[in-house]
Amino acid sequence: MIGGLGRSSAAPLCAERRLLCSLFLAAALFGAASAATRRHDWDISYQFTSPDCVRKLAVTINGHTPGPTIRAVQGDTIVVNVKNSLLTENVAIHWHGIRQIGTPWADGTEGVTQCPILPGDTFTYTFVVDRPGTYMYHAHYGMQRSAGLNGMIVVEVAAGAGGAGEREPFRYDREHTVLLNDWWHRSTYEQAAGLASVPMVWVGEPQSLLINGRGRFVNCSSAAATAASCNVSHPDCAPAVFAVVPGKTYRFRIASVTSLSALNFEIEGHEMTVVEADGHYVKPFVVKNLNIYSGETYSVLITADQDPNRNYWLASNVVSRKPATPTGTAILTYYGGRSSPRARPPTPPPAGPAWNDTAYRVRQSLATVAHPAHAVAPPASSERTILLLNTQNKIDGRIKWALNNVSFTLPHTPYLVAMKRGLLGAFDQRPPPETYDGLAAYDVYAVQKNPNATTSDAPYRLRFGSVVDVVLQNANMLAANNSETHPWHLHGHDFWVLGYGAGRFDPAVHPATYNLKDPIMKNTVAVHPFGWTALRFRADNPGVWAFHCHIEAHFFMGMGIVFEEGVERVGDLPPEIMGCGKTRGDH
Repeated sequence: MIGGLGRSSAAPLCAERRLLCSLFLAAALFGAASAATRRHDWDISYQFTSPDCVRKLAVTINGHTPGPTIRAVQGDTIVVNVKNSLLTENVAIHWHGIRQIGTPWADGTEGVTQCPILPGDTFTYTFVVDRPGTYMYHAHYGMQRSAGLNGMIVVEVAAGAGGAGEREPFRYDREHTVLLNDWWHRSTYEQAAGLASVPMVWVGEPQSLLINGRGRFVNCSSAAATAASCNVSHPDCAPAVFAVVPGKTYRFRIASVTSLSALNFEIEGHEMTVVEADGHYVKPFVVKNLNIYSGETYSVLITADQDPNRNYWLASNVVSRKPATPTGTAILTYYGGRSSPRARPPTPPPAGPAWNDTAYRVRQSLATVAHPAHAVAPPASSERTILLLNTQNKIDGRIKWALNNVSFTLPHTPYLVAMKRGLLGAFDQRPPPETYDGLAAYDVYAVQKNPNATTSDAPYRLRFGSVVDVVLQNANMLAANNSETHPWHLHGHDFWVLGYGAGRFDPAVHPATYNLKDPIMKNTVAVHPFGWTALRFRADNPGVWAFHCHIEAHFFMGMGIVFEEGVERVGDLPPEIMGCGKTRGDH
């Protein structure tokens, strides 16, 4: 029984009131008795901001970037009314890590689950937050995420016997949220035009690293910076300050919404105990610094047990790419200490580990396993394995990224709409490749002999309820001796991270090395240079879901795919998600 209604009673209600029913059933699963509805009204507009002291147009929420932190309790319904005031630009917002059970049309992925929100239009996202943890939201239209439309989502454990805090496998007194980002002075239009050009103009390394939307461009005295109105005394770029009480334990909820950079995060002088990753509890382990990739979230615990009479750095450093961006910094200060809260610490900011120490980063990935009391055992086997070779290619002279020699493109009509309405001509019906040619002899350390590829928007169709393995294989790029880290994000699901390896994945050998005892569940995972990462998930969330590299430029250049599962089980679609492609005029 759900709220006094049996399934037979709830079914007619579903047919009549699609959205209310989806939310009603989802909330019932996650403790509807105490669930609340939390409403937000957002106006999306361009505003001049100076997050790193350089004046630049940014996409803002109610005039601010980052946007407000959404705070909720497990089982709550979130309602966000989004007005697009960008005037000449569409928008869509993805709720990263929220599985959208029963509301796939609210995932916020333009071209996959909805048409974009047109200039001047208002669109309402309504969904249930089904699991406690640390999450984020960001734009999912073009390369808009790097323009400033982002923020954090914090979902608390639903109150039960003894209170919410006792339901988690760790204790803390207070918490802070930390949003990490990278920042460019060139507009996303300029970046996108460069990526699509022949020859390609790469976006380059970011000018600054931001912590909670604040940083410092170090070359403010240069002619270019002066022309761009660089003002080091601007309040927008004053460093973020995190205050702690001596002797207390703090939970730092950390999210990376970077567009390019893999980061290493450190709180000077304070060891961090990792306790959560992407909303799942981790077997605690202690680190001096934390590697975090775009799209990932972590919670760490620190104890305020250092000298309270001085300040300490929070530091963010680029790893896995040769850094050309200075350390991003913020300040940790102690209540009651003699140091001014904004005073610079007396030491240089931590420089982090060597940027090219891949083994160091792999060790942290391997150390991230499920908490013993909260481990969810994966299915013992899968019925389908999709092996994706990730390569850099050329199509009509343009540099692209491809999976199994296919570079992904988004259709003009969103998949979810096209499939529900039987619009077969809206996307390629041919099944995409599930492995790559020459697997047994492929040399992932060499530049591929034939760099040519093709494009497609064909989705991977999964049997509803089936267990699927995906192996992401990294390889050399077009330039010799070069392979990058790629953080892959799956919408609509969490997956078990079964293993990592160096070199070429061998289907006859490496599955025997999978961790089936206590693999962590995540929604975003790194594929390390010249290596592979294996994951497993159950295709049990009706809808169409993107799976892509979370580096903004890489997805723009084709590094992604789409999964369809059980779309026939999805209820009637809201007309508000239509109006583009073959549904033009249906908005």
